[in-house]
Amino acid sequence: MADIALTIPSANPTNFHQAISDTAAMVCQDISAKLFLPEGPGLFPVVIVVPGSLGLQPHHLAHASALTDLGIAACGIDPFGPRSVTSTVANQVQYSFATSAWDVLATAEVLAQRPDIDATRIGAQGHSRGGSAVLSAASVHLAAASGAPKLAGVYAAYPWCGHQFVDPAVGGTRVRAIIGDQDDWCSPMQVQAHIGAMRVAGGDASVRIVPDAHHSFDRTTPLEHIPDAAVTPGAPTVYIADDGAFIPPTSDEPDPSMVDLDGFLHAINAGYGVRGAHIGGSPELARLFVEDMTTFWLEVLALTSE
Repeated sequence: MADIALTIPSANPTNFHQAISDTAAMVCQDISAKLFLPEGPGLFPVVIVVPGSLGLQPHHLAHASALTDLGIAACGIDPFGPRSVTSTVANQVQYSFATSAWDVLATAEVLAQRPDIDATRIGAQGHSRGGSAVLSAASVHLAAASGAPKLAGVYAAYPWCGHQFVDPAVGGTRVRAIIGDQDDWCSPMQVQAHIGAMRVAGGDASVRIVPDAHHSFDRTTPLEHIPDAAVTPGAPTVYIADDGAFIPPTSDEPDPSMVDLDGFLHAINAGYGVRGAHIGGSPELARLFVEDMTTFWLEVLALTSE
C-alpha cells in the first residue's frame, strides 16, 4: 500500500451562510492529508476519512487499511494540525462546522484531479464531528456552492446532527449513518430524524442503531469517561436555510449573522449543556462496524468483495 502526502487548499468559513452565499469572503486555509493507494495501477475509487473531536486516531487508520484491502483508496485528512488545534472535545467552536464540511468538499476536488482516482466514485466517511461534516457536505446546497464533484456516498459514524438543512436533499449521494443506542455524546434520535428527513426528500438514506454501543464504538479500547467533553445531546436542532443562514430554534427567521457559538450558547442557557461523556468499544463492536462500513462502500462504489 502506497501513501502520498497531500496539501488540500480549503477555507475557514465563519458559518454555512458564508460558505454558500458569500464564498469569496472565506479565508483560505490549507490542510494536510495522506492518500493511501491499493496495489495496482488504478483508476481507484476513494473514500475521504474525516476524524472527530480527537483528530486522527489509530482506528481511523485501521479503517483506511481495511478499505485499501478491498481495492479502495483512502484519504485521511488532518483538519487540526494546520489550524493549530489539538482537540475540540472541550471547545467545538475553534473552527466552524461549515469549515469541517468545506474540508471534505475541498479534498474531493483535489482527489478528482488525480490521474489515479476515479472522479465519479468519491465517497466520504466521517466520525462524530466528522460525521456531521460528511452529512453537511452531501447537501445539494453546499455541494453546489463548492464546485466539488458530487459525492457518491457518505458514511456517518455516530454523527452530531444538531445542524440540519431545512431542505435536506442530497441528490444522488447515498447516505448511511450508524450510532449506538447508548451514545451520550450525540443523540441517536436526532440522527434518526436527520436520515428520515433525507428519505422524505427523496434521498437514498439509511440508519443503523447498534444495541449496547457507546460513542466511538468502533474502537477496540475499553469504555472510558471523558470528563472535559462539552456536549448538548438533548438540545433542539438548529436548521439551515437554503442560503446557509442558521434559523434559531426559537425563531422562524433565518439569521445570516448567526454562528455556531450562538447555537451552543442557546443550548447551554436552556439547560442542555453537559460536561462529560463516554467513549470506547470492544473487538466485537469494532468488527460489527467494519462489516457494516465495508458492505456500504462495496455497494456504493460498485465493487465486489471477491
